[in-house]
Amino acid sequence: MCGILGVILSASSKLPRETVKPVINRLFKLSESRGKEASGLAVLSANAINVYKTALRASMMVRTKEYRQLLDESVKRSSAGLNAPIAVIGHSRLVTNGRQQVNINNQPVIKDGIVGVHNGIIVNCEKLWGQYRQLNRISDVDSEIIFSLIGEFYKKNPSLIESVQRTFSFIQGAASIAALFSDLHCVLLATNTGSLYLCESKNKDIYLFASELYILRSLIRKHNFPVATGKVRISHIKPGSGCLINLDDLSCEEFLLRDGERAGIAASGIQMPMEIRDVSPVETQENADVGIETPNRIQRAHSGCNFNDDTLSSIDSLRRCTKCILPETMPFIRFDESGVCNYCRDYKGITLRDKNTLDAIVEKYRSKSDSPDCIVGLSGGRDSTYGLHYIKTVLKMNPVAYTYDWGMVTDLARRNISRICGKLGIEHILISADIAAKRRYIRKNVTAWLNKPDLGVIPLFMAGDKQYFYYANKIKRQAGAKLIFLCENMLERTDFKTGFCGIAPENIDEDHVYTLLLNSKVKLFGYYVKQYLLNRSYLNSSVLDTLWAYFCYYLMPRDYINLFRYINWDEKEIVLTLTEKYDWESAKDTNSTWRIGDGTASFYNYIYYTIAGLTENDTFRSNQIREGIITREDALELVKKENQPRYDSIRWYCDTISVDFHKTIRAIDSIRKLYKS
Repeated sequence: MCGILGVILSASSKLPRETVKPVINRLFKLSESRGKEASGLAVLSANAINVYKTALRASMMVRTKEYRQLLDESVKRSSAGLNAPIAVIGHSRLVTNGRQQVNINNQPVIKDGIVGVHNGIIVNCEKLWGQYRQLNRISDVDSEIIFSLIGEFYKKNPSLIESVQRTFSFIQGAASIAALFSDLHCVLLATNTGSLYLCESKNKDIYLFASELYILRSLIRKHNFPVATGKVRISHIKPGSGCLINLDDLSCEEFLLRDGERAGIAASGIQMPMEIRDVSPVETQENADVGIETPNRIQRAHSGCNFNDDTLSSIDSLRRCTKCILPETMPFIRFDESGVCNYCRDYKGITLRDKNTLDAIVEKYRSKSDSPDCIVGLSGGRDSTYGLHYIKTVLKMNPVAYTYDWGMVTDLARRNISRICGKLGIEHILISADIAAKRRYIRKNVTAWLNKPDLGVIPLFMAGDKQYFYYANKIKRQAGAKLIFLCENMLERTDFKTGFCGIAPENIDEDHVYTLLLNSKVKLFGYYVKQYLLNRSYLNSSVLDTLWAYFCYYLMPRDYINLFRYINWDEKEIVLTLTEKYDWESAKDTNSTWRIGDGTASFYNYIYYTIAGLTENDTFRSNQIREGIITREDALELVKKENQPRYDSIRWYCDTISVDFHKTIRAIDSIRKLYKS
């Protein structure tokens, strides 16, 4: 989920010393796209490993006095004739567990003579802490367990490679790591997903590494490496492999994570212990005086709210279509004399394209080597996760998974992403937005909406994720892939969202679920302009981001294959596959497996349900009825459960965007309903 990076130079490296710091700075700035919430580095030179980390994005950290001083002193010391190599490992963090304001949660991790950085999520870290109770946990971050286990196993068997192999056999999830050691003169690199690339000079006196191929290529172009160091070669550290770079001669020993028989680096690599110094800013007591927040110790956030029984009774009494379950509050709904709605009468069934057609398409692009041949959008939800499984295991493609994290991707979704990428050995590229800014935009628009509620404007809360399409195209170019796969469930049409804007349902391009015809796009834009003029609170700092989102979603060309246009969407098969093969995690506050990775869904569905008496579940289940997948009786029973307010998730949403939970719920509950209550 984060970006890891590094530079390793021999004492005789031909790279000019004055170039070292710009190279490291550039690596940090390029890696910042993978996480903007914290950053840090460790520098090994002479007889010490100095660590500096802070709750600042990388582009800000590289301008701090402490960072500049650390690099200046390290480079100067190594160029003063001490015949010492330089090794730098760095981290650009996307926060999952462990608040970044508590600096011990930031990386590099310092543990038992090991200084390490980690990209990914270890989903069974709590179980491992319980299993290895002798290990002293000092932070909330899951990455700590990796380096604790390596150190523990190395104490019992002084083979670093075997210790790393054993560690990776225990951890579950995604892990790409780099580490320095106080008593071993080497740099460790290892990955179970393949999200790690290594660049070496022709003379093997310089190594660079990063989480993405594009980062290294951009760096080389920027600093003209072929001229400075001779030809360079970039290699992919493949899933399930690693290497040890000996700092004495910069020789590189490769190994497999599943091979437990190799001795690897042992006594021959030992040197006099190096001092590890943490030169990070001293934390205030307010930030530092916290306990370890583990899932076993965190109590669920009980809301103290109960959905109004009168409201439930009123919603239950709504007139509904006699064929599907859409209520009378659905925009543009009309019932005939038999009580059947126009959505059922006008419905055109889904006609799947032949699987052979899909096979013929992908055959033209299927990689004959290990290079990526497609990009797969991965939100962490059930459909995209299953789609990645299918593309990798059935179509036999070599995909790169892609996620756009705009601040409302839940930790549950991130863990499920790590599960499948770690299990299948799939490289995962995450583009991190400026999450603090995105959440600030949401707060401003939610606050503006509560002052003057209008159901048509609710999608504004989700505008921040629409740049997803822009970055998908960008990553496709950067990775050199030819195809983009998205996994859009054809049953997920939610016409009520634009219906509340006065846009009637229409027959759209069958290949794409989420789009509108041109005249409706113009009408929608005009509707929002009107709402902005009626409620000037929307004219805030989010406007430019919203306009860009509108362009990405409605105007930018979309060139992708929707997997579910070619294969049948089977809810039971999907859930069963994910739970049995990947130990897929469900939400604790709902029985549904849909939208549980989307931190916004519980909030906006609460609004729709409270005011209009319907949610996405009603339209989704109605489409299933029309396709003959479930009965109307089953659908009514399902939505009765699925539409129950998810107060824990709503509280998380309110806390995340910094609005008061109770005031927000009371404000929503007091809004005039579209039905008699």
